[in-house]
This record gives sequence, structure tokens and C-alpha cells, in this order.
Amino acid sequence: MNDGLWAALVAAALVAGFALAKWLSKSTIKKAKEEYDEKLEDARKRADEIVKEAEAQAEILKKNKILEAKEKFLQLKGEHDQKVRERNNQINDLENKARQKDQALKKKLTELSEKEEKADAILTSYNEKISTLDAKKVELDAALKEQVIKLEKIAGLSASEAKSQMMEALKEEAKSESRQFVKDIVDEAKMDAQKQAKKVVIETIQRVATEQTIDNVVSVFHIENDEIKGRIIGREGRNIRALEAATGVEIIIDDTPEAIVLSAFDPMRREVARLSLHRLVADGRIHPARIEEVVKKTEKQLEEEIQEIGEKTSLDLGVHGLHPEIVRLIGKMRYRSSYGQNLLQHSREVSNLCATMAAELGLNVKLAKRAGLLHDLGKVMDDPETPHALLGMQLAEKHKEHPIVCNAIGAHHDELEMTSPISVIVQVCDAISGARPGARREVFESYIQRLKDLERIALSFDGVQKCYAIQAGRELRVIVEAERVSDDQADALSFDISSKIQTEMTYPGQIKITVIREKRAVSYAK
Repeated sequence: MNDGLWAALVAAALVAGFALAKWLSKSTIKKAKEEYDEKLEDARKRADEIVKEAEAQAEILKKNKILEAKEKFLQLKGEHDQKVRERNNQINDLENKARQKDQALKKKLTELSEKEEKADAILTSYNEKISTLDAKKVELDAALKEQVIKLEKIAGLSASEAKSQMMEALKEEAKSESRQFVKDIVDEAKMDAQKQAKKVVIETIQRVATEQTIDNVVSVFHIENDEIKGRIIGREGRNIRALEAATGVEIIIDDTPEAIVLSAFDPMRREVARLSLHRLVADGRIHPARIEEVVKKTEKQLEEEIQEIGEKTSLDLGVHGLHPEIVRLIGKMRYRSSYGQNLLQHSREVSNLCATMAAELGLNVKLAKRAGLLHDLGKVMDDPETPHALLGMQLAEKHKEHPIVCNAIGAHHDELEMTSPISVIVQVCDAISGARPGARREVFESYIQRLKDLERIALSFDGVQKCYAIQAGRELRVIVEAERVSDDQADALSFDISSKIQTEMTYPGQIKITVIREKRAVSYAK
């Protein structure tokens, strides 16, 4: 009984639990469904709000973009209007200028017409005066003939006979009185001048002895082995191109063993290139950037060396108080040459010669030495249009040198008139230093050809009788026929010959053209 009751109770409990679970399950599902519906509704509302907010923001953004576009349009329109106004102003300015030029041209045309009218009037008046003068000349010639005829009747001699007798009498009297007097003076002056000049020149040359220096237009840079040539050339030649561009020197690398040739007419450039190559090869780093750096350092070092050379030269010669710029130019002479003669050595030599000659003549030795040292300063200044003597004189005047020194510098090639004996001494010593055997070099054939060309050009002009190239081709003496060339034509002939020489020939320095016109009357007594 107990077992059945318990079984019934268990079964009832199971049924009740099942019913309760089912009821609870339905209640839970219903509640969850209600919560889901509420959340879904909230999500829909939130989505609607987000959409509305997005639409509002989009509308605001749209309005902002429209406003920005309008502002940008107004800005561009303003800039365009400004450019249009500026262009219109430019057009107006050009129109005004064109209008002014047109008015000026009209004014000039009017003035030109007035000048032409005045010129025509003057020409007409001039022609009338010429006609009047011609008529008067005819009248005067007729009157003169009448007077000559009357005088011949009175004197019983013709005019030519009377003239000849008077001239012969005067000639004989003048010759007899002056011949001996002139001869004595000339002989005495020649003897004394030649004796003194020979003595001074010989003693000067004997007391001065200097070495000869001849510069070439090429320098040879020696290297240890030919492998360095490839490093100097660089990849595709970039190193050698950079070095040539930086120094202005042509670098020739050929099959010559252990040597590189540096070619340039400027010795300073060659020296910069040589020193730069030495540094680059010793350092081992050879590339375009390093090349430019080394070349700049070398140029700076060379400038310092030039200043030291100038100071040393002035101290050696005892020439003090020179301006630093003049000292620097003296140092630059070391790297200049004239006809193959080193310019600094030439100037030192001329300075010593001037001092010796001035001492012999009792003149101011210091001024003479100073003028001799500075006489070729113009050759190291960059102005090919002005003669070097005048350039040097201008520089000396600028730096307050003594007037005698300035004149000696400017007159040593006869560009100016000499005002002191020191100027003559500088010119003579310059010629001695340059003309001594071995001082200067020039191919003999080219020198002779230049002299022939000078004489050929002069003889090609009408009226030229003879011509002589003198002073080593620095002066051309042209003798013309007096009957065919007047004084005015002689001036024009000198200019024409110089112009033709400048056009057709190449020569160092300058050439002086002297046209000589003289009238010679020759008669024979039989």
C-alpha cells in the first residue's frame, strides 16, 4: 500500500512539475518576445533619429560647400578683374608711350625739315660766296700780272730771273756763314754724346747680371705611374672635365709615359692646375666635388704667395712705401711673360739698370729704381683696349706715386711726352733688358714676315713712296709724295693704315704709324 501510494505521489509530482515547467516556459518566451519587440521599436526609433540627424548634417554641409564655392568664385572673379584692370593699365601705358613716341618723332621730323631748309639756305649762300670769290680771284690774278709786267719793264729783268738771283745770293751767304758753325757744334755734340752714352750703357750692363727666365705655354706634370691617368680622367671623363672647367686649363693626357701636359697661355692658371693635381694625386680622393674644393684652396694659396713675392721683390730692391694693390700686381708679374721674357725678372732687371744709370748721371736713384720696377704694371691688368703704359700710369696716379714715376711709366713707349730725364732712362733700360741676346724669343721667320707685312700694307696705299718698319716692328715710318698727298690727307692716311693693320695682322703690343710728308726742291749748278 505504501509502495503504490508513493508511486502515485511521484507520478502526480512529475505531472505537476511538467505542467509547471510548461507554464513557466510559455511565460518566459512571452516575456522575452515582449522585450525583443520593445528593443526593436527602440532601434527603429533610434535609426529614424540618426537618419534625421544625418539628413540635417548633410543639409548643413551642403550649404557650407555652396557658401565656400560662392566665396571661391568671388575670389577668383576678383583676381580676374584685378588682372584685367592691370592689363588694361599696361595697355593704356603702352598706348600713351606710343603716342608720346609718335609726337616726339613728329617733332624731330619737323626739326629735321627746318634744319634741312637752313642747310639748303646756307649751301646756297656758300655757293654764292664761292662764285664771288672766284670772280675776285680772277680779277686779282689779272691785276697781279699787270703789276709783274710793269715791274719787269722797270727793272729790266723778268720775275723769275729776279727771284733766282735773290735766292742764290741769300743761299750762298747763309751757307758760307752757317756751314762751319753748324759743323763744329754738331761734331762736338756727337762726339761728347756718343762717348757719354756708350760709357753709361756699357758700365750699366757690366754691373748688372741676372739670369734669364723663359716661360712656355705648357707645363708638364709628372706622375709615378700611368694608372693615375685613369683616375684623373674619371668615369666617362667627368674628373678631367671638372678640372678643366675649374682651372681654365686644357689637360692633355696621351701616350707620353708618366707625364700629363697642362696647356694654357695664362701661367697662373697653369700653376693652379699643377698644384691642384699634385694635391689630388697625393690625397687619392679624385672626384668633381673634391676637385672644386682643392682648386679653390689652391687659388687662395697662390694669392697669398703672390703677395709674398711682391713684398719680397720690393724689399730686395729697396723700394718701400708701395700700396698693397701695387705690391700684389708686382707679385703677379712672376706669372706673366712678354715675348717669352719673365715679366718680374725683366722689371727687376730694368729697376737695377735704371738705378745704375741714374747714379752715373747724378739723378735721383730711388725714383729711377721705383719707376723701373713699376714701368710694366699695366701688363698684369685686365684691360686689352688701353695701352699697358697708360694703364700703369693711371694705377700709379691713383695710389699717389711721385709725378716723375707716373710720367716714366706712361711715357716709356712714347704714349706721352717725357717730362724728366728719368723717363728717358726707363725707356732706354727697358730696351736694353728686352733687346739683349737671349732675353726674348720669337721665331725669326715670323718676325721677318711681320715686318714685310707691315711694309706691304703701307705700300698698298696711293701716294706712299717708301716705308720702313723700325724698333722691332713697333713703329712704321711712311714717306709720302708731297705732290700727291696733302697734310690733311696725311692724317687720314695714317688712320687708314693703322685700321688696315689692325684688321689684317696679329701682333703683340701696339704699332705706331708715322706719316712723313716733306717738300724737297732740287736744282743743279752747271
